[in-house]
Amino acid sequence: MSEPTAPGTTAPGTTAPGAPAPPERPAAARRALYGWAAGGALLLALPFYLDRFWLQAGLLAMAAAIGAIGLNLLTGATGQLSLGHSFFLAVGAYGYCVLAGEGDGELTGLGLPSWLAVVLAVLLAGAAGGLFSPISGRLRGAYLGIATLALVFVGQHLLFNAHDLTGGYNGRPVPPLSLFGLTFDDTETVVAAVPFQAMEKLWYAGVLLLACCALFARGVLRGRPGRAMNAIRDHRIAAGVMGVPVARYRAGVFVLSSMYAGLAGVLLALAFQQTVPEYFGIALALEYLAMIVIGGLGSVAGAVAGAVFVTLLPQVLTRYSESLPLVSAPGTGGVAPGEASRYLYGAAIVAVVLFLPGGLVRLAARRAPREKAEGRRP
Repeated sequence: MSEPTAPGTTAPGTTAPGAPAPPERPAAARRALYGWAAGGALLLALPFYLDRFWLQAGLLAMAAAIGAIGLNLLTGATGQLSLGHSFFLAVGAYGYCVLAGEGDGELTGLGLPSWLAVVLAVLLAGAAGGLFSPISGRLRGAYLGIATLALVFVGQHLLFNAHDLTGGYNGRPVPPLSLFGLTFDDTETVVAAVPFQAMEKLWYAGVLLLACCALFARGVLRGRPGRAMNAIRDHRIAAGVMGVPVARYRAGVFVLSSMYAGLAGVLLALAFQQTVPEYFGIALALEYLAMIVIGGLGSVAGAVAGAVFVTLLPQVLTRYSESLPLVSAPGTGGVAPGEASRYLYGAAIVAVVLFLPGGLVRLAARRAPREKAEGRRP
C-alpha cells in the first residue's frame, strides 16, 4: 500500500491538478543531437566513397578549421587582431619536417619519431607565440595587427633563405606520420575491400584532431576563461578593475592560438606532402581573417563553417571550372578558380558585415527562437 499524502500535497513523481506538465526536451535540441550524430557517421563513411581530390580538399578544410578556431579565440573572443597567423602555421609545418625528417647533405633533420615531432612542433609554435606575447600584451587594434603582419614578412624571408631547414623556394618533403604501428603513407591498407592510402588514413586523424580542438575551445569559451576573454574584448579597463589579469590572459590566449595554428600547419603539411614557403604568406593570413568573419566571430562553430566555405570554394571552382560560366582553368585565360573564389568570399565578407554581423552561425541562432515560438503555438 502506498503511503498517504498530506492535504494540499502531491505524491512524488506526479503532477498537481491544473499544474503544467514538466517541460520535455526541446525538439530543436533533439534535432541538433540527431544532426551531430548523422554528421559524425557521414564523416566516418566518406573515405569509402570519395576520391583522392575530395579527401585532400576535406583535409585542407579540417586543418583550416583548426587554425580558424585558434584565431577566433584570439580575435573573436579576446579582441586581439592578428595578421600573422600564417607565420605560426609555417612554424608548425616546417618544425614537423625538421624534427621528423632524416638529415642528409642538403636538409637538416633530427629523425625523431613522427608522433613526437607533431607534439614538439605544436609546442614550438606555442613558444614562438610566447616570445611574441609581451608585444601582444602591450598593443591593441591596428597596432597589434601591423606588428603581427611583420611576423609574416620575417617568416617569408627565413623560409626562402634558410635552405638547410626549409629547402628554399622548392620547399622540402614531409615525412609521413607513424602512430601505433600504422604509417599514414600511400602504402595500401585494405578495409572492407576499399584500399586505404595516405588521404584515407589522414582523414580519420584529421576528424579526431578537429573534434578534440573544437571541444576544448568550446569548453574554454563556456567556462570562466571565456567570460574573462569576452570581458577583455568588450572593455579592457573594466575587466582589470573586476580583477581579471588582463596581460596574463592576453598572453595566454596568444600562445594557445599559436599552438592551434601550429597543429593546423602540421596537418596541412601532411595533406600536401610537400611544404612550399610561398603558401605561408600574407594571402593565407587574410584568408583566415575571412574565415572567422564569414563564419562568426567568437564562435567555434562559426570558425569551422567559415573555414569550410573559404577552403572548399576554390576546390569546387577548380574541379568544375569547365562547366561554370566566367571561370576557366588556370593558364587558359579568363578568371582562374583561385581568383574567382577570392572575389566570392570577398563579396561574402561585405554581405556578412552589412546584413549578417554575427556570421553564418547567426542564421542558426535566428532559426532557433523561431522554432521555439512555433512549438509553443496551440
